[in-house]
Amino acid sequence: MPFAGAIHRHADDHPYAPAFRIEGRVFTFGELRRLAEQLVAIFGDLIGDSEPRSVLGDRGRLVALEVGNHPLFAAAFLAATSRGHCVALIDPHLPHSVRQSMHERLSPDLVIGGDGDGLRLEALASGKTRRFAANDDGAKEVRLAVGADTEPFLIVFTSGTTGTPKAIVRDRGSWRRSLATGQEFFEICRDSRTFAPGPLAHGLTLYALAETLVAGAEFIGATHFDAAQSLAVIEAEEVQRLVLVPTMLRRLCAAATGKPQGSVARITVAGAKLTPSDRASAALAFPEARVIEYYGASELGFISVATESDTAAVTAVGRAFPGVAFQILNDTGNAVPPGETGTIFVDSALVSDGYVGADDGAGFRRFGQLATVGDLGFIDGEGTLHLLGRAGGMVLSGGNNIYPQEVEATLVAYPGVHAALVLGLDHPDLGTELVAVIEPEGRVFDREALDRHLAAHLPRYKHPRRIWLCRRMPMTQSGKVAAGKLRQWIADENDDLERID
Repeated sequence: MPFAGAIHRHADDHPYAPAFRIEGRVFTFGELRRLAEQLVAIFGDLIGDSEPRSVLGDRGRLVALEVGNHPLFAAAFLAATSRGHCVALIDPHLPHSVRQSMHERLSPDLVIGGDGDGLRLEALASGKTRRFAANDDGAKEVRLAVGADTEPFLIVFTSGTTGTPKAIVRDRGSWRRSLATGQEFFEICRDSRTFAPGPLAHGLTLYALAETLVAGAEFIGATHFDAAQSLAVIEAEEVQRLVLVPTMLRRLCAAATGKPQGSVARITVAGAKLTPSDRASAALAFPEARVIEYYGASELGFISVATESDTAAVTAVGRAFPGVAFQILNDTGNAVPPGETGTIFVDSALVSDGYVGADDGAGFRRFGQLATVGDLGFIDGEGTLHLLGRAGGMVLSGGNNIYPQEVEATLVAYPGVHAALVLGLDHPDLGTELVAVIEPEGRVFDREALDRHLAAHLPRYKHPRRIWLCRRMPMTQSGKVAAGKLRQWIADENDDLERID
């Protein structure tokens, strides 16, 4: 069902049911619709009949939503995706220069930013501004409208190979198909109260919000992730479903030691691979929960999905998601035999329209009906997909091709490693030297035991030549290891890193 249509149905059928909760603020389906329709009316007043100015041209009005995990995010997102509008999500925690570059490339018709507990709206063509709060019950409203499948609906950003974020545009049709498939597969219904504490400007949490609201269930977010606070929310609200990245799950499990949470029935994880240790910890912290992890990309949508039985190997990411097929092709576009490494291509109705404007020449591309973002991997004899990393991320060390993601997965599979980053540094003899930064599980770290683990799973040339311990890895807003910061820490010989070789 179209997003706006679902909100209308739930607002009519159960207007007082909670829909969006964040930091104690609760909005019902009726309130969400009212606020969104007030915002649509304001959009019309601010933009008026001005000529379209964005990169979309006459395909629709582009609204840049730059509020982060704000109490009014859900209402603003609904308004910014009503018929004739396309929303571009910009993370307000990004550096100002990066956000400014995004604005210059997109040239949005309207920008929405946070203003305390309200919003500030600015029409860039006219310079008109308006503040919006949630307490104006008498404000004008314009009904949320359902758009056509071919209309642009959403622009999100993903990092390019140069580090410059690339804008990906998705039409309404691919989004609707994704929601319909996901709702059935993840068994989402009105009782699926979902807690997703990640940033709403990023795909995993945004999708969790959309699929939860479309199902008529309650979504609970957080302005920032804190394990103890999140555990208190799960317990107090009797959350049935969690959606998060592995780092968040690990920290939740640690916080839940001795306090198992029986209300959680399902946990959806993406962004990185879970280890057997992660699954064992989750079984103790959330004993009633079924854990499902999926591999996907903003450009491609869902690719594969895995349960515990599908991820025995450290590189395994599961089997094809329903309605998706994948193939491994070589550099000449021919399929390779099972077990042989090549580029992962998908055949799917969930694929995006591609990038908006210029990109860095890498990442998303099509090959007939197939599409790829350049990830490398292989399919084993059982039909399980194995992910080795991105083509541009390969390290050439001493004449050997090494994929850091494979080494990271092996490191994290060791019980004493909580998180790991593997990267290549310039070396006068090898060309590139493979190194690793590890966040250990406890205060004492057994390097010899780690060496035995590496020897049992990887050839010697894939072992990191230098290793640093980091007691608390720096993380991005999306819950991933901040690779750029760690690389700088290594260069600066930062005291937060402890060399162990």
